[in-house]
Formats: sequence, structure tokens, C-alpha cells
Amino acid sequence: MSTLLSVSIALLFGLLMTRVFKPLKLPSVTAYLIAGVIIGPYCLGKLGIAGLGFASAESVSALGLISDVALGFIAFSIGSEFRLEDLKHTGKQAFIIGIFQALVATLFVDLALYGLHLLMPDKLSVPQLITLGAIATATAPAATLMVVRQYKAKGPLTDLLLPIVALDDAVGLIVFAVSFGIAKTLGTGVVDMVSVIVNPLVEIACSLVLGAVMGWILTQLEKLFNSNTNRLNMSIAFVFLTVALSMLDFHIGSVHISFSSLLVCMMLGTVFCNLCPLSEDVMERTDKWTSPLFAIFFVLSGAELELGVFSDVAVVIIGLVYIIFRSLGKYFGTFASAKATKCAPNICKYLGITLLPQAGVALGMCTLAMELGDAGVLIRNITLFAVLIYELFGPLFTRMALTAAGDIKPIPHEVKMRRHNKLAEINNKDN
Repeated sequence: MSTLLSVSIALLFGLLMTRVFKPLKLPSVTAYLIAGVIIGPYCLGKLGIAGLGFASAESVSALGLISDVALGFIAFSIGSEFRLEDLKHTGKQAFIIGIFQALVATLFVDLALYGLHLLMPDKLSVPQLITLGAIATATAPAATLMVVRQYKAKGPLTDLLLPIVALDDAVGLIVFAVSFGIAKTLGTGVVDMVSVIVNPLVEIACSLVLGAVMGWILTQLEKLFNSNTNRLNMSIAFVFLTVALSMLDFHIGSVHISFSSLLVCMMLGTVFCNLCPLSEDVMERTDKWTSPLFAIFFVLSGAELELGVFSDVAVVIIGLVYIIFRSLGKYFGTFASAKATKCAPNICKYLGITLLPQAGVALGMCTLAMELGDAGVLIRNITLFAVLIYELFGPLFTRMALTAAGDIKPIPHEVKMRRHNKLAEINNKDN
């Protein structure tokens, strides 16, 4: 009962907050996140009233399975953006921009935090700054996808954005593994090439293979059904199954075999949309089914944000430097690579802004950083601080950038008038 109550309260409160923030024209993602903060452990949850909020971080974590499934569907949807006919036009640009902007963000953060290390060496060590620089690569696909869906964004920038966001995960995994390996070496003096090079490459390879196999099997099974409802049910079941399989974790000798659920589900979507002729219709139906699931996911994400990080001045200072220079790195890295690949001026100008949101992948990386012991605590707190800022403001900046680039079209005056007249008719009937 308590789980169902928590899920229903999260969804209802999130939906109501979208109405509260509608006059401010904020994206629904931001409203969901703020709703999560309000019913989280640092606000209403402190009152300890059952059903009014989450009393502790553990009560939010207990619903972690919902977040895992939601991320699986988000990755599945983004995977559908890798259609071969579209990649013939944007594939090279997406590949170059996706890698370059991630590396530039890491470089900017590393250099900025190294300067801060020289000023306050007792607060920030070299292993810590190297790890934070690697975390800077990660971009949150969930917030970006939700903004694109809510405003029905469509155009050259959106076509390039979603593949870049997907590629960003793979680049981030490699950069983090190498940087974190170096950080551990500096801390312990022991060089472990398996952890630095082999394990991240194995994780990416295994994720892509598992996703491809599952995508092929799903395509074959879809042929057994003529009903669109059954095809939808099969697709949903396969995303659940793929998320479950991506949680496998074991060792073969010294090599760690693990999977990135985001990469696995992205590959599932990619193979499915390229092999199945009915994929477009199935994906459209899946997107409608997952709308409430995504709403709950973002409310829970807001509830997980720890406001306690604001109490440490050092965390705030380092966090602000991290946020500023990661943003600069993302923007200028994207601008330079987009210009080099001869993208349109609007894409060069606005694409970098859409890559600012940061959440799930970054939080996963900072969890691994806890292996550094006490040094990992600072990394975790700074990442939490950055995620809080980026998740609240990132979707708004993404919407503004997509609007300025012309990918989000204003609602025509005729449509507004029809809606206004329809509401007026309903109100007159009620009276």
C-alpha cells in the first residue's frame, strides 16, 4: 500500500505542479523536478506525515526500479533516432560533435579545478579534480527527450541533438573509466590497466552486443502478431526484459563484465527501428504509454536531490566553478566542432545550450567515485550540487535554444482561439 500511495502522490503532485508553473512557461520537466524537491526528504517529507511526502532518502530509493525502467524506455526512444537513412545526412556531424564537445568539457573543468586546487589544495586534490572532469562529459538524455516531446520539437537541430545525446553516454563511459583509473593510481600508486582500459571497452562492447541481439529477437517476434496492441505489449515486455538483463554483473578472471542499461536499450531501439518496418508506429504508441512513467521518474529524481550540499561553502564554490566551466566547455566544444563540420549557423549557435542537462549517468559515475574513500564524498556532493542546478535550469535553456533555432514552433493564433472557444463552451455548459 505504501508503495502505491507514494507513486500516486508523486504523479498527482507532479501533474498539479505543471499547472502551477504554466503561467511561467516552464517545461514540464522542471515542474516535475520542483514537485519532487517539495515532497522530498528536505521539505514536506520532514513533517513525517504518511502520504504527504518522502520521509527519507531510503523511501525514495525504494522506488528505484521505476527509475531504472523509465531510463530504459528513454534510451529505447532515443535509439530510434539512429535510423540509417537519417544518419547518412547527420551521422558524421553527430559523431564528431558528440566526441569533441565531451572532451572539451572535460578539459575546461580539469583546468579550472586545477587552478582552484592551487588556491585551496587542502579542499580539492588532483584525483578529485580529474574525476570531476570526467563526470563533466555526461549529458542527461531524459530531460532533453522530454522537452523535445512536450513541445514537439522538429528540425535540423533536434535531428542532430538526439544522436549526440545518445553518443555522449558511450564517450562519457570511456573518459570516466580512464580518468578514474588515473585518479586511483595517483591515490594508491598502483597501476591497473585492466580497470583503466579493458573494463570500459568490455562494458561498451557487451552492451552493444546485448542490445543488438535483443533488438533482432524483438523484430522477429513482432512478425508473429497482426494486432498493434499485441505489438505494443511485446515491445514493452522487451524493454523490461532488456533492462533486467543489463543489470547482470560478474567477473571472468580479472575482467569485470557489466552493462550500461542506457547503451543496451539504445541499441535495442536502434536495431529494432532499422529492421522492423512497423517500428515507427510501435514507437509512437510506446511513447504515449510511457508518459506517466516519465512523469513519476522526474518527480523521484527531484526527491533524490540533496539540498544539504548547500551547507558546505567549499562544495558550493567548487560546484559553481564546475558548473560554469562545464557549461563553457559544452558550448564552445559544440560550437567549434559544429562549425568545423559545416553545420548551419543556428545549430552552431544553439546546439551547445541543449547539452547542459546532467543527471542519471553523472550520478552513476559519482557513485563509483566513492571507491576513493573520503575523497569520493566531496566528488559526490559536488556532482549532486551540479545536478540540482542543471536539472532545474537545463530543461528551460533547452526549450529556449530549440525555440530560438526554430525547432519549436509557436502555437498558431487559430489553434489558440479554437482552444479558448472550446473552454468557453465547457464553462457555459457548467454554468
